[in-house]
Amino acid sequence: MKKTTAKQDKAAERGKEAGAGQFFAEERKSIILKKLEEDSKILVQDLSVLFDVSPATVRTDLRELEKTGQLLRTHGGAIPTGKAGLELNTAQKEVANKAEKKRIAREALKHVEDGDSIAIDTGTTTYEFAATLSERKNLTIVTNDISIAALLEENTDHGIILIGGALRRGFHCTVGAKAIESLADINVDKAFLAANAFTFERGFSTPSIEHAEIKKRFREMSLQSFMLMDSHKIGHIAFYTFAMPEDIDVFITDSNISGKVASAIAASADGLELVKV
Repeated sequence: MKKTTAKQDKAAERGKEAGAGQFFAEERKSIILKKLEEDSKILVQDLSVLFDVSPATVRTDLRELEKTGQLLRTHGGAIPTGKAGLELNTAQKEVANKAEKKRIAREALKHVEDGDSIAIDTGTTTYEFAATLSERKNLTIVTNDISIAALLEENTDHGIILIGGALRRGFHCTVGAKAIESLADINVDKAFLAANAFTFERGFSTPSIEHAEIKKRFREMSLQSFMLMDSHKIGHIAFYTFAMPEDIDVFITDSNISGKVASAIAASADGLELVKV
């Protein structure tokens, strides 16, 4: 009989405490992603013991998570999507964590009042947020996202300013010097931003410098900034940091955020308000 390692024995203990064998597939995936946030590496064997399921079942979970860009499979396990320059396009992002994005969007709507002027960053979570704005009146909305502008034009009477610039194919948005220039004299009440990655030490980041410059300008031209990001992106670092925790007023994420990260934010003196939905 094959001996288990001390680490596997420990995982088995945790599995028993958690009610091993009682997890649904989505629960297993959520736990896998939380463990990746905290440990940066997971092994099939450890997860098999933890969940009291076969290694084949664990490998299926990892395959499905890899398809949506939430981890990278390795021999015997998985690691975070750690390539700092890797960026999924809009179509790839749309399939991931849809329910969490909708909850984040509904929470963000609570921070919008009739008559506000707001900037909306490009992204699938900010798109879900834009879809809620028909419930408000007399907004002025600045965005560089073509899909968001089209959605708002079709479903609301709000004033829409779509900033010019170079079209970034596959991402449905404008970027570049002309886009930055068109924002030079604009001020808004609130900016609703998205990010590809976040760590407390390195802040909010994105693989594209051009995207980062737009995000920075949106933040700078607003009186209040809101970050809309699902928890699966926490614990990762992308190529370019565009905001540190102290630069954002409210960070809205889902309740799957790890306790370690939530505690670090709560204990900091940066003034970042964390809202979990």
